[in-house]
Amino acid sequence: MTRSGPPEGPLPWGSMSRAERNAAYDNVGAVPGSRDWMAGLRARSAAFRAHHAATTRDVVWGCTPRQRWNLYPASSPDAPCLVFIHGGYWQWNDPEHFACLAEGVAALGWSVAMPGHTLAPAASLRVIVAEIDTALDWLATHGPAHGIAGPCVVSGWSAGGTLATLALDHPHIVAGLALSGIYELGPLRDTTLNDALALDDAEIQTLSALRRPPSPKPLAIAYGTRELPALCHDSRNLHGLRAATHAPGLLAPVAGAEHFSILNALGTPGGELARVASLLAG
Repeated sequence: MTRSGPPEGPLPWGSMSRAERNAAYDNVGAVPGSRDWMAGLRARSAAFRAHHAATTRDVVWGCTPRQRWNLYPASSPDAPCLVFIHGGYWQWNDPEHFACLAEGVAALGWSVAMPGHTLAPAASLRVIVAEIDTALDWLATHGPAHGIAGPCVVSGWSAGGTLATLALDHPHIVAGLALSGIYELGPLRDTTLNDALALDDAEIQTLSALRRPPSPKPLAIAYGTRELPALCHDSRNLHGLRAATHAPGLLAPVAGAEHFSILNALGTPGGELARVASLLAG
């Protein structure tokens, strides 16, 4: 974990072709074997859920099947809870695909809660952010009935890391741990990712963490040192912005990790980011 210096200058988006802009955010293309890695994660998650079927609780928090919680309560209802938001550029994946990541903090006696949300293009990013807020309202009210009543640290990976930073000010959240997020949304509008997202000017301005006043709550910002430059740049700049206002939190570059293997640092008992999470709960 390190402290960062001043924010870095902007990347040269104006001189990049559309193909170069697409490649700047193409994590699958940048990491050989990433599709197989994700398939393995889903298989491990299915095995984790089968092994913990007696205690796992899947609860719909809203009106649609995607608006659901996967809850993995600890033995003590007062244990800290990691709220983990899945990635997939707000267009792909389900919380069940990431269930095995609960093992890292579960080994510390934590609960884990994983929210689902509507995916783009059926929902805009603005709507998805609002859904996460509503899901957290539900957890604050109904979590104790499902064995989760302790302090909540919000986390997420990739697009979920972005959502975690935006959920930090929710009153039910005490701190955050964002992995490999996108904190400046403007460049995404010039990529094929925006075909489904259809980001507008207001969303880019209000939902880019690098354009928002920093939350005073602790936020640890993690990224793999072998990630795409755009994601490394955003993570370092967000930490630099927060440090300039004395907002608490660590910058946690995970040595040798790329966009997918960084999840091992959270999901493995004793992993580097599982330990960071344990510090955030106070």
